[in-house]
Amino acid sequence: MKNQTGKIQSGILTGLVLVVAIGAGLVAFFLFDASDTKSKLAPEYRYDIESYAKIDPGLIIYEQIGEAIETDFDKTTAIAIGSDGKVYIAGDEKIVIYEPDFVTSKTIETGSPPTCVEIDSNDTMIICVDNFILFIDSMGVEAARWIVPANNAILTSIATDKTNVFVADAVNKFIWRFDRDGKIVGKIGQKDPDRNIPGIVIPSAYFDIASYPDGLLRVVNPGRHWIEAYTVEGDREWYWGTSGVDIAGFSGCCNPVALAILPDGGFVTAEKGLVRVKVYDADGEFVGVVAGPDQLGWIEPLRVCKTPEECKAKGFDLDADGRGRIYVLDTLRNVIRVFEKK
Repeated sequence: MKNQTGKIQSGILTGLVLVVAIGAGLVAFFLFDASDTKSKLAPEYRYDIESYAKIDPGLIIYEQIGEAIETDFDKTTAIAIGSDGKVYIAGDEKIVIYEPDFVTSKTIETGSPPTCVEIDSNDTMIICVDNFILFIDSMGVEAARWIVPANNAILTSIATDKTNVFVADAVNKFIWRFDRDGKIVGKIGQKDPDRNIPGIVIPSAYFDIASYPDGLLRVVNPGRHWIEAYTVEGDREWYWGTSGVDIAGFSGCCNPVALAILPDGGFVTAEKGLVRVKVYDADGEFVGVVAGPDQLGWIEPLRVCKTPEECKAKGFDLDADGRGRIYVLDTLRNVIRVFEKK
């Protein structure tokens, strides 16, 4: 009986520890403060991480064009490039549209802070604001407004094809699939062992998606350090990506935080913590570096963290234009850097 009682007490203690740990994790997620950049890592560990930030110059295959472009935002969240080369920046409570030479063209007020923006094939802006999706036509007029039926949704990314609009939801950890009439016709990425879908792991509120020319949706699974390929019906076809601080891997608790598609079918990724922007080919093989901490003007402490509360630096957003130039939005300094292949 003594041994049995001991086991019961041990089990109760283990359960209490798990409950406390889960509660702490939930609090960390919902009280996530991206403005806090203090590192909690020991000095010797920070020094080791900084050694990984020193990138072999031979691996850096892009160079910055001109100086960083200042925006008039207090807080930026997302960037998108139109087919005509215009640059769309989301933040504060507005979208600002820049001409390709970065002369401000137009400002669209959104009423609440926009969390993502995408440019559709007909130059319509699709914007995430609160738990709805706002469509603004090329004349700046609201064309439609769809409601996401989840009050707790945090909408972080949009992708489109000819018949669908996909919206990533970082809280509910799946992608809402709408038809072009605004009807919800599916959910992509939900855990389903019978379909070999392990589920999306999102330790902090970064969850990016992109449409790909092969018709498969590319989905960042940041907690697993993967980019997954899904059919529009929600079948997971394949994935690529590895966890690691080495140059080809994705570091920390939850990377990459941003994904874009290059004209040749390659991928561009951005990481937070150990800040890096990198290029992979269509099969997910590492190609080279766009920019590391030095090229991005990073002066805050670098960290590779394992939990959201340890890694609160803002994640950059990015996109690419039709000529293969890569636009990096620094959401900490609210500046844009443009990179071109050497």
